[in-house]
Amino acid sequence: MNQPFEDEAPGTRFLLYPQSPYMDPDARPELIEISAPPGSIGAGPSGPRMYTVNPVDKTTPYGASIPTPSGPQMYLPPWDGYIQPPPEPDEFGNFIHLDPSDPAFEAAHLFAAAHFTMDVWEGYFGRPIPWHFAQDFERLELSLLPSLDNAHIGWGFLETGGTWEHGDEYRAYSLNFDVVAHEIGHAIIYSVIGMPSDGDAGGEYYGFHESAADLVALLASLHFGSVVDDLLQNTRGNLYTFNRLSRFAELSENAQIRVAANDRVLSEFAQGWSSEHALSEPLTGAMFDILVDIYHERLLVHDLIPPEMEDLSDQLEGDPEYSAVMQQMFDTRYAANPDGFRIALLEARDFLGSYLADAWEMLDADMLSYFGVERALLTVDQEITGGAFQQIIEGNFRMRDIGLATAGPRLAEPDETSHASSVRTQVPG
Repeated sequence: MNQPFEDEAPGTRFLLYPQSPYMDPDARPELIEISAPPGSIGAGPSGPRMYTVNPVDKTTPYGASIPTPSGPQMYLPPWDGYIQPPPEPDEFGNFIHLDPSDPAFEAAHLFAAAHFTMDVWEGYFGRPIPWHFAQDFERLELSLLPSLDNAHIGWGFLETGGTWEHGDEYRAYSLNFDVVAHEIGHAIIYSVIGMPSDGDAGGEYYGFHESAADLVALLASLHFGSVVDDLLQNTRGNLYTFNRLSRFAELSENAQIRVAANDRVLSEFAQGWSSEHALSEPLTGAMFDILVDIYHERLLVHDLIPPEMEDLSDQLEGDPEYSAVMQQMFDTRYAANPDGFRIALLEARDFLGSYLADAWEMLDADMLSYFGVERALLTVDQEITGGAFQQIIEGNFRMRDIGLATAGPRLAEPDETSHASSVRTQVPG
């Protein structure tokens, strides 16, 4: 996605931070292209699918209830007040002339992150993904609201604020690709699967939503060359080492990968749950494990590791001696062909992305379960490969107790972090 194929028309260029710039003072944004042709994105930036505004003196977030002469109404776009000077494209229609120190860079970054994520996933779906709010708005308004300590997507808007929790430094969520991509992930799921018909659903619907949004962000981030290269160089290609170990967080600055590499099982929530973010982790963990296992299969296909090495890795997985035994083997194999390992990871990324897109198309908001996600993935696998990854899918879902347990009832009333009561699920009227 970062570089156009030879038979593709060039896209509009932006600079994007693949990961939060606040984690590394020397971080530099990466050159990317979005699918929109040069000249089709105007000041703002503003395009056919979305546009950015940086409001002046806006204090109320979208989605809030506001008084009107006809009674309380949901506060929605478009913003009709004053705005900060919007970034302009250069003479070629690109936005790469904007330096991160430029106040207008934040608006361009928010637009590029949202558009780039949609490009990646429309590629996996093989079709345009309409907005779930298309009956009221043709375009998504991307709005900057520094007073908002959150980022949320809702009916016609994606609004990002920032945090002051790191002392006197304001950290804008618009510059965190993972945050923006996660919110776009929610919009994709609302479009593809829909919302519960009665306004509420079981816990696994909400857990699935969080998991899917994390996976949208994770796979989108793996379309940055620097993220892939850093991940492989840090692990020397041995992603299994960190598959279920918290130490993975020490080696990866990518927040979505840290969330994905967990050891939670669904039976932990059989008696009930309070947070859909926690409830999402068994499903996200299973998906991450599937990604790593498919990556291993691709390493075998390309003769980058021998079958005996994969067998030994499987036997030692979870063993304290794993790293001592396996890492030297990976060091040697990776050093011999880093490009081959990179290709294998990109292939695994795209297998999982296309599988997820096809599987999500089969799901229904009113009947959604983690076991249903597994069955949909197995159906896709059978249709595409004749069942090449059946054992991988079934094995990793069973290891998370999916198919063996179900989530119990909600144990506490939804708080402000819950989608069940957030502006994400509010619909006008």
